[in-house]
Amino acid sequence: MDNYQPPIDDLRFAIRTHGVLDEVLALPGNEELDPDTVDSILEEAGKFAADLWGQSNEIGDKDGAKFKDGKVLTNDKLREAYQAFCEAGWISLHAPLEFGGQNLPHIVSAACDELWDSGNLALSLLPMLSNGAMASIARHGDEHLKNLVLEKMVTGEWSGTMNLTEPQAGSDLSFVATKAVPEGDHYLISGQKIFITWGDHDLCNNIIHLVLARLPDAPAGSRGISLFVVPKFHLEGDNVGEFNNVNCVSIEHKMGIHGSPTCVMEFDQAKGYIIGEPNKGLRYMFTMMNHARLNVGIEGHAVAERAFQHAREYAIQRIQSIDVAKKSDKAVPIIQHPDVRRMLLVQKTTLQAQRAMYLMTASLLDKAAHHPNPDEAAQCQRMAEFMVPIIKAFCTENGVTLTNLALQCFGGMGYIEETGASQFVRDVRITPIYEGTNGIQALDLLGRKTNADKGATANLFMKRIERYAEQLEDLMPVEALQIQKGLITVKHCIQGLIALFNAHEIEKAAAGSIPYLMMMGTMIGAGEMAKACMYAKRALNDPDNAMLSPDFYRRKIETAKVYFDYVLPQVNSYTTRILEGADAILSIDPYEI
Repeated sequence: MDNYQPPIDDLRFAIRTHGVLDEVLALPGNEELDPDTVDSILEEAGKFAADLWGQSNEIGDKDGAKFKDGKVLTNDKLREAYQAFCEAGWISLHAPLEFGGQNLPHIVSAACDELWDSGNLALSLLPMLSNGAMASIARHGDEHLKNLVLEKMVTGEWSGTMNLTEPQAGSDLSFVATKAVPEGDHYLISGQKIFITWGDHDLCNNIIHLVLARLPDAPAGSRGISLFVVPKFHLEGDNVGEFNNVNCVSIEHKMGIHGSPTCVMEFDQAKGYIIGEPNKGLRYMFTMMNHARLNVGIEGHAVAERAFQHAREYAIQRIQSIDVAKKSDKAVPIIQHPDVRRMLLVQKTTLQAQRAMYLMTASLLDKAAHHPNPDEAAQCQRMAEFMVPIIKAFCTENGVTLTNLALQCFGGMGYIEETGASQFVRDVRITPIYEGTNGIQALDLLGRKTNADKGATANLFMKRIERYAEQLEDLMPVEALQIQKGLITVKHCIQGLIALFNAHEIEKAAAGSIPYLMMMGTMIGAGEMAKACMYAKRALNDPDNAMLSPDFYRRKIETAKVYFDYVLPQVNSYTTRILEGADAILSIDPYEI
């Protein structure tokens, strides 16, 4: 029943329209890459995601990671899929050239990440974390450390992890207690870390842990945290040395992503190597965390994409009840029923907006890293940083909502495990939680990304959307007006939240932080959908030079209208919660809830 069809045409369209492929390919370092090559990469990635990779998804759910005699054991099908993934070079798409990587733009690796995540979320976490660890080491590590580990990580022979959380230090990392004692040219790391994804497994012959820990003379709080590379086995050139006293003491029994082991890790005077300068570890770790947060947003989107496809296929096949319009007295496929169409179209249009948003963010990262104009690069960096919490939280909140809508399309059969719909609901539920809960993302967007510059970056996005709305007026005047009305509302909320900060009513502002994030995501999504409509209209007017069929572009415009009519109006309800809802929440004693 679940037959994943990689949305290659949608990705090709979005990577050009929202990822602004031409502009990214014009950046220094991309001279040898062309649109046809990008299309070929997406085609091959889609085939792999739907084949061995995607086929291991259900197997990993039913026969998840096992913990036996102190070892984590993985299903053979997942091992086979991971080995094929590495042998095909997929793990090295964005890795540095000097260590054997392909150094492709973010827009290409992000599009491929959607395919891996849709194919098998649990397994895709392994290369995702490895790539984040590689990025942190490559950016902040010294040459000796990079030469020690990166080449093996780029091939996938060694994997990477992120070790932040401890039993007493969850989201607040100022309570990290893991110790790092200097000894010669290295450190001895001791402490316990929890919720470590792929912290131990049997798919690679070494695991490179990035670990937050404290030096003996470190200041208290987050200012006293350093970052270390701690391998599972000692590093001896190209060889794997003796065991390094890095133990998995248990794995968690979870609601979903069963194929991915979530480990409790114990470091017992394990040999480690410091990254960068002492007491700056949290700043270095944010390189990996921001990488992970963008990818988690893509995860929420990608699982919902696969769930949507699953629900649409079922709705076409399931015969139940007569057409409510009474065009026939015979039972019809449920996709003809208005409410099922509503659920499917809300999924489809939201997914298209999210895909546009994450690829737009990826293109900003590419420009921030490589644009020859320093001022332009700096502005792109600010805009990308503004988008990261939105992508993480908006796409994962919607991931849960849309995946539940997909299950609802099945009716009672969705609640039955054999249809496969419930796995998507169980798997996607972690995405609003890990890599910083969505509440933390919302506070970050509100405080560091909006109030800190008095709304300057937020208003850059509003001006961008204004331009799209003006350009849309001739094609879709009603929809352009909807966007313009939404912009007035959003700008009013930005001003209102900054006013609360200025009045030192930060608690009131915080009470509206999640609605603010969702409002911003909804509004930015509307802008990107307007851009898609204009691009599609140009292609319809010039079919000889269009990349895809006229039907594809026509459906793009029709689907965008659903977004403008059904999704964008949510901005109004978010506004009420942002500007008027705080008093009701804060007036109640929290211990009387």
